[in-house]
Amino acid sequence: MTTIKQIVEEQRAFYQNGNTRDYQTRKASLESLKRMLKKHEKEVYHALRSDLNKSEHEAYTTEIGFLYSEIDFTLKNLMNWMEPTKVTAPITHKGTKNYIVHEPYGVSLVISPWNYPLQLALAPAIGAIAAGNCVVIKPSEHARATSSLLASMIKRTFDPSYITVIEGEKETNQELLRQRFDYIFFTGSTEVGKIVMKQASTHLTPVTLELGGKSPAIVDKDANINLAAKRIVWGKFTNAGQTCVAPDYVYVHEKVKFKLLKAMKKYIKSFYGKEPLNNPDYTKIINERHFERILGYLTDGTLLHGGNAEKQSLMIEPTILDKISWEDSVMQEEIFGPVLPVLSFTNVEEAVEMISKQEKPLALYYFGENIKTQEQVIQYLSFGGGSINDTIFHLANPHLPFGGVGNSGMGQYHGQSSFKTFSHQKSILKQSTKFDVPFRYPGSKLGKAVIKRIMK
Repeated sequence: MTTIKQIVEEQRAFYQNGNTRDYQTRKASLESLKRMLKKHEKEVYHALRSDLNKSEHEAYTTEIGFLYSEIDFTLKNLMNWMEPTKVTAPITHKGTKNYIVHEPYGVSLVISPWNYPLQLALAPAIGAIAAGNCVVIKPSEHARATSSLLASMIKRTFDPSYITVIEGEKETNQELLRQRFDYIFFTGSTEVGKIVMKQASTHLTPVTLELGGKSPAIVDKDANINLAAKRIVWGKFTNAGQTCVAPDYVYVHEKVKFKLLKAMKKYIKSFYGKEPLNNPDYTKIINERHFERILGYLTDGTLLHGGNAEKQSLMIEPTILDKISWEDSVMQEEIFGPVLPVLSFTNVEEAVEMISKQEKPLALYYFGENIKTQEQVIQYLSFGGGSINDTIFHLANPHLPFGGVGNSGMGQYHGQSSFKTFSHQKSILKQSTKFDVPFRYPGSKLGKAVIKRIMK
């Protein structure tokens, strides 16, 4: 049986032999990846249904369709991205040509989570392939059906010395992190992200950490309340709240709180029915441990809507909690489930001040019509990315880099940002031999005078 160490060594040899560098190989690999997904699309639906009870609509829009779009966008732009980037030079460098070469790192490791088990395994891999790297993918052991299918699909499509999937439990992750990779891309919790970064530091391996946090949805008094409610409910309860950029809590102006809560309850019923636990397309919680963890939050505040759960199916209704304080347990960590606590404020400055005291979130959503206030929220609060008058939709634009800041992560990807993440920016100066400017050399009084004039 091939060991993890041998797999990494084989990939390193494959990379060092130049097998991944040229445009045609990268293009062909991305096309093969898309054909693979097309061929096994029905199996993907079945696996995602098994792991999370995802409907075909949700599986396509948030996983498969997203990957198709990412591959297509990358294929369309890859040749241009691979071209050296010319840069200008100061007068002291007259006669030189200066440019940046996008060099692959080499052998990359992608560790993905269970909440979007296909998309979050392959989206970073698309960037790694496009940049010319070999890739080891470690999918989450909690999404067993998708992990198994992914391993099978990749094995039948690619040489394992180029792209491979390694399945396993926590011990497999630990063994992988002991290896010397050239780049590590991790998506998951902040707690585990710290472990990944610590292990990577052993070999000074650069990392991208896509983590999470408590992403707020601020609803101001001048917001379009009906639309805000609709978009918050959609963003929060998609995938039963198991989304890193889902609105973690609502912070609403007290003057429009009642109206917002009423509208949110209306849209929960509209999207998921009066009895969501009987909705065959409503997503389940990934496992019993997370199910029990989320149920523990239901004792906080006042139960305004939902709250029913079924342990056998691991389902928890879309739930709204009112009369929540910052000290409640539901406000101490990322919820990652279909529970939405609601807090209120009297002016937006108060809201901004309170949020600024918390850890920097992965996303932030502001609902309000005043452009000046919108800009104040964007300028004064630090967060990975977000939307004005919408939720999570910024992820779907490949021109926008996606990533966290502070406790919510480091590094960015999607579109060209993925290509850049998995590329070392190598700076090159090409000097002329037709002439040699003497002023930079020692021993010349004239040279010293010239340098002082130029570099003053």
